[in-house]
Amino acid sequence: MPKLSPELLSVLRCPVTGSALVHEGDELVTVSADESGTKLRYRIEDGIPLLLPPELLSAATAAGPDQHDAGLNDSAVNDSALNDSALDDSAQRDSAPRHAAE
Repeated sequence: MPKLSPELLSVLRCPVTGSALVHEGDELVTVSADESGTKLRYRIEDGIPLLLPPELLSAATAAGPDQHDAGLNDSAVNDSALNDSALDDSAQRDSAPRHAAE
C-alpha cells in the first residue's frame, strides 16, 4: 500500500468536486460526495495519485507512450534542459551567503 505524506494529502483536492481527499488502501477517496451522492475514488500507482476525472482516466490509460507529450520535439526538450541548467546556476548564486555591506 503506497503511503502519501500528510503534507501532500493536506493540499490535494478532488478535481471534480474540490473536496478534500482521504487515503483508503490504494486509493484516495473524496470526503464529500458529488451531485449524484457518490464519493469519487482515485487510484494511487507507484506512489502517484491519479487525479483524473473518471471520464478522462480511461482515455489516458488507453493512450500509448507516443501520444504523451506529443507537442514536444527533441530540440524543445534540449532547450528546456539548457534553461533548467541556467536556472540551477542562478539559484546557487542567489543562495550564497550575503554580507551586510552588500
